[in-house]
Amino acid sequence: MDLVERFLKYVSFDTQSSEETADRCPSTERQMALSEHLFKELQALGLEDVEMDSHGYVYATLPGNTTKQVPTIGFIAHIDTSPDAPSKGVKPRLIEHYDGGDIQLSEGIRTTVEQFPELLNHKGETLIVTDGRTLLGADDKAGVAEIVTAMERLLEHPEIPHGKVRIAFNPDEEIGNGAHLFDVERFGCQWAYTMDGGEAGELEYENFNAAQARVVIRGRSVHPGYAKGKMLNASLLASEFALSLPEGERPETTEGYEGFFHLCSVRATVEEAELSYIIRDHDTARFEGRKQAIVRLAESLTEKYGEGVVTVTLKDQYRNMLCQLEGKPHITDIAREAIEEACGSCKVVPIRGGTDGAQLSFLGLPCPNIFAGGLFFHGRHELVPVESMEKAVETIVNICRITEERA
Repeated sequence: MDLVERFLKYVSFDTQSSEETADRCPSTERQMALSEHLFKELQALGLEDVEMDSHGYVYATLPGNTTKQVPTIGFIAHIDTSPDAPSKGVKPRLIEHYDGGDIQLSEGIRTTVEQFPELLNHKGETLIVTDGRTLLGADDKAGVAEIVTAMERLLEHPEIPHGKVRIAFNPDEEIGNGAHLFDVERFGCQWAYTMDGGEAGELEYENFNAAQARVVIRGRSVHPGYAKGKMLNASLLASEFALSLPEGERPETTEGYEGFFHLCSVRATVEEAELSYIIRDHDTARFEGRKQAIVRLAESLTEKYGEGVVTVTLKDQYRNMLCQLEGKPHITDIAREAIEEACGSCKVVPIRGGTDGAQLSFLGLPCPNIFAGGLFFHGRHELVPVESMEKAVETIVNICRITEERA
């Protein structure tokens, strides 16, 4: 089975995860179907130690073919797709020799160069797009297909020396739970790479520090005809709270290493309002400062309107993996060399989000993130160039070979 055929097979599975059932794993039973398919496929390929646990995590081993003592390394991708867009009944379409123009997905849905100028980087290539009704699922089924294809190529080419390689596929990354039940000890690697990045040539080993903030505002409802001096409108206080945070520190006004406060949702009446925020920053000190800014704002409004009016609950989500890679430059050096061989250059970029690799790094498995090649994730405009996927496969093979050479 070639890379494209394999990818198209994987996206036929509806594996959308769900925040609403995040207390169980996998959060949706439908993810198990792809796990079972992968379990059987890896066995048929001839990989060893193929396992699937009750939560849908799949593990397998490519044995080493060298007499050297080579570190055991791993490659990881997630099987679930984002809850942010429809995912049932994906109907992909291949556009060969893309001409650099706008792409009509379906009536009323068009991927335009004006909105998505990155398209021009892929003129002349073969693009896999959606029909405009669903997301594609390249995040991260492209990564899954690339890892499986790379293992198949190494099996077919024993002349390429490599040590023992472990691979794993997990559910629920899109809701932040992908690493929660990952068995790092069973995986048995000295380090690993997630294949879950974007554009070809990119390497990521810095991600946001992340927290959630829940702000509850308790108002006082009085008949509006007799409310003077008595009513405390929680809806208006919610607006005051939101507008008191810096306007220039929102997702829509930031990029690169710039952090933000993101208001995800508001539920408000006169009596009570609730605001849900996520807080992000690459720098640890600035991250802690952002959390304190939320707390200070709540204290300020409480002082203004009365005790107990505004309360804040903060919850840390994940941390920047960079500190876990300090003193281990060989992990990123190998990836950089492998990417340069496959793509001609390597671009190191910060992750404006998180990956399973961030959480796994803090569980003792250093785990940078490598491009999978997809663009415009989590929506109907999602696509992946076939050439980028091929470069990802080549990168994986290169990493396995270079790790053996350096041993």
